[in-house]
Amino acid sequence: MEREDIRLGRTEVVEANEPIEDEELWTGDEAGDHLGWYCVRTDPFPCPAPDCTFVAVFMTAAHLVLVWEERDDPNLLRHAQRAKEVGRNPFIVSYESGYGPSASYYAWEAAGRPVHGIRK
Repeated sequence: MEREDIRLGRTEVVEANEPIEDEELWTGDEAGDHLGWYCVRTDPFPCPAPDCTFVAVFMTAAHLVLVWEERDDPNLLRHAQRAKEVGRNPFIVSYESGYGPSASYYAWEAAGRPVHGIRK
């Protein structure tokens, strides 16, 4: 592993929202059943990736419903508040498999918070 030196006075601009072509969606790759965990249901909103027709009705990451084990998890509440601030009418519900594939919020964070259609 190479060591990088930090130099004061240098900045680099990185395009954070540049679309990615031919990407594979993150699948979560975690074993486990999230039935009874909690998620944030919202008014429908489209996937921000160009040419993607996916419309979400839950807080998602790479088209997976994000779930939290505890209803009062601070990160769940923070994400619900953010959804409220942007007008998505959020409410916390118990996850059911019929909502679609899911991923633990913390597994998503550990994977580097991949988002469909946006370059890191």
